[in-house]
Amino acid sequence: MVDVYLNGLYFGEVQNGEAFAKQVREERRKGVLSQNVNVYYNHEMNQVLIESDKGRVRRPLIIVRDGMALLTDKHIKQLQKNEITWTDMIKQGVIELLDAAEEENMLVAFDEKELTPEHTHLEITPLTMLGLVTALVPYGNYTQGARLSIGAKNQKQSIGFYAANFPVRMDMDVNLLHYPQSPIVRTIAHDLSEFDKHPAGQNVIVAIMSYKGYNIEDAIILNKGSLDRGLGRSTYFRPVIVEELRYSGGLMDKVSIPDKEVKGYKSEKDYRLLENDGVVFVEAKVKEEDVVIGKVSPPRFLSSLEEYSLASNIKRESSVSLKHGEEGIIDFVLISENEEGNKTVQVRIRDQRIPEIGDKFVSRHGQKGVVGLIVPEQDMPFTASGIIPDIIFSPHSIPSRMTVSHLLESIGAKVGAISGRYVDATIFDCEPEEKIRKELLELGFAENGTETMYDGLTGRRMQARIFVGNMYYLKLKHMVANKIHSRARGPIQLLTRQPTEGRAKEGGLRLGEMEKDTFVAHGSALLLKERFDSDKTVVPVCEECGVIAIYDAFKEKSTCPTCGETAEINDVEMSYAFKLILDEFKSLGVYPRLKLVNKY
Repeated sequence: MVDVYLNGLYFGEVQNGEAFAKQVREERRKGVLSQNVNVYYNHEMNQVLIESDKGRVRRPLIIVRDGMALLTDKHIKQLQKNEITWTDMIKQGVIELLDAAEEENMLVAFDEKELTPEHTHLEITPLTMLGLVTALVPYGNYTQGARLSIGAKNQKQSIGFYAANFPVRMDMDVNLLHYPQSPIVRTIAHDLSEFDKHPAGQNVIVAIMSYKGYNIEDAIILNKGSLDRGLGRSTYFRPVIVEELRYSGGLMDKVSIPDKEVKGYKSEKDYRLLENDGVVFVEAKVKEEDVVIGKVSPPRFLSSLEEYSLASNIKRESSVSLKHGEEGIIDFVLISENEEGNKTVQVRIRDQRIPEIGDKFVSRHGQKGVVGLIVPEQDMPFTASGIIPDIIFSPHSIPSRMTVSHLLESIGAKVGAISGRYVDATIFDCEPEEKIRKELLELGFAENGTETMYDGLTGRRMQARIFVGNMYYLKLKHMVANKIHSRARGPIQLLTRQPTEGRAKEGGLRLGEMEKDTFVAHGSALLLKERFDSDKTVVPVCEECGVIAIYDAFKEKSTCPTCGETAEINDVEMSYAFKLILDEFKSLGVYPRLKLVNKY
């Protein structure tokens, strides 16, 4: 007997598991059972698993009987005329949706040529096994699976033309490419997703070679002439939003230039860009610490108001200024109301980003790299026909990654650019390599994509022939301007007295155990000592009972809380975090005792 499970729960037994699973499928195809039911016969465990739960990933396949697909030309013509729909095809039992388990019992053919009597299903198109973004990768069947996924991930992080109404939107942290282009080498997914309406990259000329070692390990080299003509230029937008909040007692925030009497008034220089309404003017150049929206608020605690007078004039400064490391130009100012009817001020800051050393670029095949050097145009290598590459890409990035698609795109786009056409590189259904090589030869170039190149510095001909062609390159949103961070002294946290965390708060850079080990290995003892005393403090400790004493700054003397004033008390240097954990122990009723010994 074979056990039957429904959604993971034991349901009963049948005599022949395979026949039972087959019968369930037939009933489903006839429409007697719901289309959401999937059945799987597990030979090894001798179990039948029936699933009808939500949350399963299912994919459509064409049903095959006796080596013939049930989808006919008649169906296709009816679909083209809109006489039948996708749902009708499922109801007629031409197409069915399988989950991962049921697919284990099936034999799926890639295309009609492969069909044999053993096959149970046929792929609608091999492209359907991929997601939308993955299907945009050209020549995807010529690359390693992991790189295909990375290539898809990178496209999601690329800068492009994200929305046509960007001038009137207040989006958080967005980038806009100035000259987005449509790729020469494209797949059917580019047309289906209307990629040309929101492109996210540029067609550039790429030479695969080394240049003074500056493109070692995945780095790339950019041509400064290309940057001057607008390659990879983008704008970064960030909004600042302020609302006038209402507080208890009828008090309210007010957007205005703070008076000098206001508590926490900064300086006149900080407020210099504000207009009479307390909001910065459009096209103002702003840097960190500059106030963009002036605001005053009532005091935080009602106790700080004068007694018996709620209408007192004590206000605190709560303006919004740019954080550490931020700068840009005021692009757009919007004054409106929120749902509660309170005044809302929104200011958008823009910052032009020209590619610099450390910015990240990527091809659609997961070959990502940061800019290692920007070379003046006159020093760049050039081909015999005078073509100067925009990007120099390292040859060492190809063998270990096995991205043959990267090389194929280079040749394909070269053909497309010279002959003035788009090249179809849809996965499993692309223009064959032989055809492209032949066309390249007919156009007067070497069929393997290599060309003779000359050194830009010496003018000498290079001994090796260089692989050079066009490619669609993407600029990623990971720019060095958003990530560069350093600090000397700065703000500290109130609780631990250690530096604040994060770039926006001008935070410190943490050193862990491994970083400590590198200092030890270098023998740099003083640097090690300096790194690890960010919260150094001096604490009075009682010699007799070992608890932390109390220092009275007025009397300039320390007192032990348990032994009194007569006890011998010494100052001890320690980390404030250690002092904090001693206090935590005391709160638990544990008595932490410090036993002091002489230092010498």
